[in-house]
Amino acid sequence: MRRLITYFENRATRVTLVAAALVGLQLAIAVQAVASSRIKDIADFEGIRENQLIGYGLVVGLNGTGDSLNNTPFTQQSLQAMLERLGVNTRNIPLNTDTVAAVMVTANLPPFSTQGTRIDVSVSALGDASSLQGGTLLVTPLVGADGEVYAIAQGSVAIGGFSAQGDAASIVRGVPTAGRIANGGLVERELDFKLASLTRVRLALRNPDLTTARRVALSINELIGMPTAEPVDPATVQLELPRQYDGNIVDLLTDIEQLIVEPDLAARVIIDENSGIIVMGQDVKVSMVAVAQGNLTVTIAETPEVVQPLPFANGQTAIAPRTDLNVNTDPDAKLAIVPNTVTLKQLVDGLNALGIGPRDMISILQAIKASGALQAEIEVL
Repeated sequence: MRRLITYFENRATRVTLVAAALVGLQLAIAVQAVASSRIKDIADFEGIRENQLIGYGLVVGLNGTGDSLNNTPFTQQSLQAMLERLGVNTRNIPLNTDTVAAVMVTANLPPFSTQGTRIDVSVSALGDASSLQGGTLLVTPLVGADGEVYAIAQGSVAIGGFSAQGDAASIVRGVPTAGRIANGGLVERELDFKLASLTRVRLALRNPDLTTARRVALSINELIGMPTAEPVDPATVQLELPRQYDGNIVDLLTDIEQLIVEPDLAARVIIDENSGIIVMGQDVKVSMVAVAQGNLTVTIAETPEVVQPLPFANGQTAIAPRTDLNVNTDPDAKLAIVPNTVTLKQLVDGLNALGIGPRDMISILQAIKASGALQAEIEVL
């Protein structure tokens, strides 16, 4: 059992936190240096974004690694429907589907894509195919959220893994049931979006923050020379386009993208308990607190003793319980005082001074937060 004791300044009480041992956890501390960034790196123009496309298709030409007939009957149905559209009569004819795999095809439609633009597509097995290696995706329509077809995908599938098997062994490396087709999609329908007709532009911050939104608005107003931009909420900055930029919006948006703004970051500690990763921003502060770490080991051993009756006595053999109890404490337990409003580096140095390993860092940070000494938000993934 590992005991963590936190002492508060001007208090006589102490808080004891018992944390279970965490095995195999690792610590990664990422210092987020607050640096100036371009607006294009911290915000997106509303309406100017990618759109997701999806489609259902067939991959053919597999070397016996396709879908099985019993487990994926929809593969056979899709194959029959496709052959019938091509004029091939497949009624009452058994089909072997181990060379065919049903797949889902996905792609991202970039903004302002025109007809004939090539896009990359991803292909993922839908049935029980063991590998898509060597397969070719047949013509597959890709639809958007509105159900309209925006692109057509076809081509040879390239995968990053492989699988092989014999009678008594098999091996799999990577994910052989998913792959990509570089430039395998062809845009057939353009999005109905006219940039030149806009009279108002909204910027969406990728990390919502009121201070950052205000700085973005001030930077835009300084560029234009009049108060045309204002923060609407922590995630949105609204810009009324001046008349002098009518018909020349592209130049204005280009200049806005290149403006330099210093984003404001909230003090936050991110903890992933599954992997043991801890990420702390540089604005994390800790008030005066004392942290002690020590080990308390309790060993209980049961050594039962067999008791025999005396000769010629009317007794019975019995078992007498015997318990050995031993308590050991760590003589090297350390107590460190973390000064008031320390920085991230000082916090880490203070914890390292206690000889604390990565496995205990999560519990210590949570205990400091519970004591009220950690001026940061803890987010557990």
